[in-house]
Amino acid sequence: MPIGIISDDVFERELAKLSKKESHVENKPEIIDIERPGRKEGDNNVPDALRQIIGEESVINGRQSALSLASAFGISPSSVSAYANGATSTKSYNSPVDSIRNHISKSRQRAIKRASKTLDGALSAITQEKLDYTDAKDLSAIAKDMSVVIKNLEPPPQVETPVSNQPQFVIFAPQFRDERNYEHIVVSE
Repeated sequence: MPIGIISDDVFERELAKLSKKESHVENKPEIIDIERPGRKEGDNNVPDALRQIIGEESVINGRQSALSLASAFGISPSSVSAYANGATSTKSYNSPVDSIRNHISKSRQRAIKRASKTLDGALSAITQEKLDYTDAKDLSAIAKDMSVVIKNLEPPPQVETPVSNQPQFVIFAPQFRDERNYEHIVVSE
């Protein structure tokens, strides 16, 4: 139908054509929710205590143990990595939360202390008398295992990088040359 001024008859015929095509569709209004950013309904935040436990488990007993614990709660492996680093999510991986990081650090220190006590006991039990008999192999194996445990639990040493923002001074001292060092030309006037 062209656009323009039409008579009532033409209008009624066009309206009848349209109403026949759409007669099977009900004209009920419907509310459609738009997608909103953020958490969806039922998507709950992981409690901080659970993050701490999973992070501790990853550092002390290894990643596989932490992954099995996290899967029981429906937590993703990427979140386990973040919790082991002290962060709350992969987005905040490079800015860890103090509460999680402190909990992991305290747990690590407790495990190091226990391993140190066991190592000290094993070393104390190795006497000259036991060294003469071959029982000391077992004690030295225990001592070696405890030292490996301590080494694995200690945080990696932080390498201090030189700060490039410090002022730098370059001192240049030109050498003075005497007149005798230059070539002389005799000019007659």
